[in-house]
Order: sequence, then C-alpha cells, then structure tokens
Amino acid sequence: MSTPLSVSVPQVPQVHQVHQVRHGHVDVQGVRVFYRETGPADGPVLLLLHGFPTASHQFRRLMDALGTSHRLIAPDYPGFGHTEAPEGFTYTFDRLADIVEGFTLALGLDRFALYVFDFGAPVGLRLATRAPERITGLIVQNGNAYEDGLSDMAREFSGLRRAVPGHEEQVRGLFTLDGTRFQYEAGVADPALLSPDSWTLDQHFLDLPGRADAQADLAFDYGNNITLYPAWQEWLRAHRPPTLVLWGAGDPFFLPAGAKAYARDLPDAEVHVFEGAGHFALETHLPEIAPLIDGFLTALRTA
Repeated sequence: MSTPLSVSVPQVPQVHQVHQVRHGHVDVQGVRVFYRETGPADGPVLLLLHGFPTASHQFRRLMDALGTSHRLIAPDYPGFGHTEAPEGFTYTFDRLADIVEGFTLALGLDRFALYVFDFGAPVGLRLATRAPERITGLIVQNGNAYEDGLSDMAREFSGLRRAVPGHEEQVRGLFTLDGTRFQYEAGVADPALLSPDSWTLDQHFLDLPGRADAQADLAFDYGNNITLYPAWQEWLRAHRPPTLVLWGAGDPFFLPAGAKAYARDLPDAEVHVFEGAGHFALETHLPEIAPLIDGFLTALRTA
C-alpha cells in the first residue's frame, strides 16, 4: 500500500486591499461630465481637480493608494479627457467653474475638501469664494495663487494676447507632443520614474477635434486668474481652511515661492516642497505624498 503524498502548500502573502474605482457621467448644463470615484460611499469627499494638459486620469494611482480609506471624486473639465461639451461652449475659467460647481450639486456633494493642481487652482478657488461654507479643507499641489509663484515662463504665458500677431501660434505650440512631454520632464531628477503613458494619453485627448481650439481659448483667458489672486488670498485669510501644500521644486511654471506664500495667509498650513519633482509631482513622488494626504484627510475627518 502506497504512502499518501504529503504536499506543502506555501503561504500566500496578504495583498493590500485596493478599492474599486467606478466611472460615470453626469449631465450638467448640456455638458456630459465624465468622472472617477472611489472609496466609501458615505465618507467625506475629496474633490480632485486636475490641471493642463491632463484630466482625471492623472489621479489614478492616488485613488488606488487612498481609496480604501477616503472617498475621492475626480471629474474631467469641458475640453479635457472624456467629458463631452456641446458645440459653442464658451471655454473660460469661469465656465469651467460653473460646470464643476454644477457637477458637485448633481452628485449631492454638500461639503468637500479640495485638491487643486495647476488649472485646478483657478477652478477650485472660484468654487471656494462662491460658497465658502462648502469647503472643509484644501490640498494644493503646484496650484498657484500668488504672484510670488509665477516663473518668467508663466508670466510670459499669461501675457499672451490673441490680437497680437504670433501669439496664437506660440500658444498652440504647447499642444504638441514635445510641449506635452516637456511639462512632465522639466525639473525631474529621475526621468525613469515618469511613465510615457501619461503624456501620450494627454496628447491623445489634445488631438481630438476641437480640443486645441478649446485649450487656446483657455490659454488666452488665463491672465484673468491672476487678477483674482487678491480675492482668493482674502478668502484664505477670512476662512482659514485646514491646508496642506505640496510642491514640486523643479516646476518650470510655478516656483516654490508660490508654495511658501500660502503660509502668509495661512500660518497653520503644512507646506512641503519636494526636490527632484517637477510640475506633475504625483508622477514621481507619490510614495512621499500619499501618506501626507492620508494623514491630512484623517485629521479632517476626526476634527
């Protein structure tokens, strides 16, 4: 009679839980807004507002990292990503804010914290000044609200005018693959940490019909954001939202001085500047940034 074979079953390591990310659309004033959402349905909300030339996909890794504990919602603006805007939509930052505001109301988001990056700062700070009571906290990642933070490149960009010969061509030069890739690589110490999928996906959306025209309109409207800096700073001083500032030191557009300037109006703000990171700091420094956001959101929830 044969002896039964003894089989050793190896212990399977426990995998860290990853929360599902759901994708959907909401109709807001004729715009079909695409968004991503993860986390507990009844949890406090962090509204993730993306920059240029990207869309909500820039937050995919952050949503995976934090979705088990926090409810994260990231829409695409009109003219970006998977959001579909009707012909004749007016591309200004005021209108982007209108649509994002309508999006939050459509989802029943009465109160939420803001994560503002790049273009997300002028969109999100418009929301904050319109309805301060809705904002529970503020995370700023390379989102400028002070003239201190404007590099020479940013000042030149904000001074471009459609009526001036050559300025239209200069703006549209940013919408090429080289221009998009530059925004990711500039100021980054270790380019191997950058996924080329990021700028190639952004370029796919930039190359869709009508998108370059929409982005040019927003570029020529950008100077209006700078005129609103004093109003946004007044909101910060008056309402003192709990604030976490995260900044890539190598950003060619927004200088680290722009990060430190928040502390003038928000003495209790937590400010972190990351050496070796560029404009898209999440691309290279997520392991350092995600725990800071987790701690900030946990403190907000228990405050």
